[in-house]
Amino acid sequence: MSLSVRQVGLGLAARGELKEAVAYGQLAADSGLDSVWFHESYFERDAVTYSAVVASRVPEIRIGLGALNPNTRHPVLTAMTLSALDDMAPGRLTLALGTALPLRLAQMGIPYNPDLAIEKVEQAMDQLRQLWRGERLPTAEGLPDLEPMFPPLHPVPIWVAGYRRAFHELAGRRADGFLARPAESLAALRIGVRRIEAARIKAGRPEGAVEVGGYLLALADRSRRAALDRAKREPFVIYMLSVQSDLALQQAGFDPEIRHPIFAAWRREDYHGAASLIPDELVDAFLLCGTVDEIASGAERFRQAGMTLPILQPVLQDEDQVAAVVRAAVLYSSARVAVDPTNSTLPARLASESGIGILRRARGLLEITRPFSLTAAAIPVGAAGALALAHNAMSWPLFLAAFFGGILLQVGTNVTNEIYDVRKGVDSITSPRASLALVTGRVHERAAFWLAGTAFAAATAIGLGLIAVRGWELLVLGLLGLLGGWGYTAPPLQYKYRAVGLPLVFLLMGPLMVLGGYFAITGRWSLTAGVVSIPIGLLVTAILHGNEWRDIGEDARAGISTVSIMAGRRAAHALYVLLLVGAYIALALGVAVGEIPQLGLFAILSLPLFVRALRASELGAAGQQRAIAMIDLETAQLHMTFGALLVAGLALTAIWKPGA
Repeated sequence: MSLSVRQVGLGLAARGELKEAVAYGQLAADSGLDSVWFHESYFERDAVTYSAVVASRVPEIRIGLGALNPNTRHPVLTAMTLSALDDMAPGRLTLALGTALPLRLAQMGIPYNPDLAIEKVEQAMDQLRQLWRGERLPTAEGLPDLEPMFPPLHPVPIWVAGYRRAFHELAGRRADGFLARPAESLAALRIGVRRIEAARIKAGRPEGAVEVGGYLLALADRSRRAALDRAKREPFVIYMLSVQSDLALQQAGFDPEIRHPIFAAWRREDYHGAASLIPDELVDAFLLCGTVDEIASGAERFRQAGMTLPILQPVLQDEDQVAAVVRAAVLYSSARVAVDPTNSTLPARLASESGIGILRRARGLLEITRPFSLTAAAIPVGAAGALALAHNAMSWPLFLAAFFGGILLQVGTNVTNEIYDVRKGVDSITSPRASLALVTGRVHERAAFWLAGTAFAAATAIGLGLIAVRGWELLVLGLLGLLGGWGYTAPPLQYKYRAVGLPLVFLLMGPLMVLGGYFAITGRWSLTAGVVSIPIGLLVTAILHGNEWRDIGEDARAGISTVSIMAGRRAAHALYVLLLVGAYIALALGVAVGEIPQLGLFAILSLPLFVRALRASELGAAGQQRAIAMIDLETAQLHMTFGALLVAGLALTAIWKPGA
């Protein structure tokens, strides 16, 4: 049974997995919300597809499509689409028509004329209604009329989406509703409602004939201050604030000049710089930021300004934010009832503390271990094991102990790195490839320290067992590994921040792990293990260096020092290329001098990933920062593939020795 007193909707962008959209739609339905709306955001996924999936899987809720654009979707196509959707959601559809932002249309080569835009929407509205009534439409001269064969069985309300006077007046004259754009201000809404009412009265339409809805962008956090800080560093928010019109800014009480430096920073992808230019008042004027209660209160202010259907849309479309925004919607819609968030009548997903379930916490903890980078430890120990196998000296129990000890050491290092990068401000909401679990509070620092401590303790326990078998030499290597892992970002060493991260990572994740792993397994040292460790170490170093090169701006603002900052972007690119090329040269030389078995050349099969990484680095060096946004992940994939092929080649040497 619905809990709603006032109508309220949930707005979603067409992004993420479809099954997530279904889950969010079901959550909205279970919570008694009126509708789920999907807006068409260009250069993302198709909003109609998301609407169709939710319509078919969540039968208890209305579906809003808004706004669809007659410039990019011909009215005939839209009529056909809505007729089919009516089969999945009989009587539950609402359609909003609008013309999109001129910037987005220009990017697609579609001219925008403000005067013609209103004509386009009104014409589309007329054609849709005619087609749904089964009426023929005249076409070009000499062609037969268009005969519709798809009238829906149920009426589909048509709303107008826009922000100029002409759209307000069209909604009042002829539409079933008006949909305010995302990031609309209260002042602009009040003006629009007055215009809509005036046009409705002039057209002789009854009171209540035109609903008024709008997307209210919302970001929830433990406090208003925390929510504002997060919002100002979110690229989508920066974009929405930077494209506000002069009129919209003036209506909200701001000098239009405020947006130009913000827009310039957004174009440069300087999100930290943009955040420093955005006053709190600007965010408050166009978004709802704060606690769940504060977001609900913000929706109430829009209701008092004339909005009959607030559509709360999370700025960050993840499980936590959607749950928080739905809670705010429930509080708003049940305004006459004292709603207790732990009330058993609410869905269990909303009753949990902060809306975060056990599974969500576990996913957050997994995220801060940076699973994609764990091959940095797996490959060196794997290579040591493959060499031991090739030398007929393999001890499987000792190999497995060394392997899992290395993985646990890497986990502890990664989590410690996450903690101190967040503390120093190196990682933030806008940091590329950074885990957001700590930044957004999905994982608390105490839990992260517990995870790192557990990983280091488990690695130490395994190490003590290996030392008992192999002696004091392994103790020295183990202490160096623990010290290197903890001191990477933790005080007092924090060598990552002192421009010595690259050489130390090369030594620790190359020679130390391969030689140490080989000694732990076999009880002896090996020159071959040392040679094999060089290409592996170079590629591990390339992962870190690619990360530092990409993050030069963020690292410099955080006040830390890296090789990339000291050398500059051009030299940083050259060093990245040198590390990648050097790995293949080191492999070839190792085979040429007879220290690496010939089957180790299997690693050459990784060249397609090598070419991909080089190409991305060239684009990044040319100023295309987005080309290297994933450079650490792509380099890690190269390291994993190169290393796995090298390990396979070394292991095969145990059963097939060329020339033997």
